[in-house]
Amino acid sequence: MNDKTAEYYRRRYPSGTRIQLDKDMDDPQPILAGTKGTIIDIDDCGQAVMNWDNGRSLSLIIEHDSFHVISQEENIDESEEAEMEISQL
Repeated sequence: MNDKTAEYYRRRYPSGTRIQLDKDMDDPQPILAGTKGTIIDIDDCGQAVMNWDNGRSLSLIIEHDSFHVISQEENIDESEEAEMEISQL
């Protein structure tokens, strides 16, 4: 990984970008497909330092792990759904 590639990833996936895994991570204790999280930063190795919604912090290897960016619209729908569930309690 060179500095230009890491910088490209920092511009493409800025801090706060929401993602969802498409496939389980290749790790002895993987983050499972479908899990959502927020990118905190991209390190110098080009890995995304993550804050996963399930509380884990395993880094995402951008060139290896299968994921997609969640659109702003999906985030809004998700938060509205959560608010509705809470109000029904």
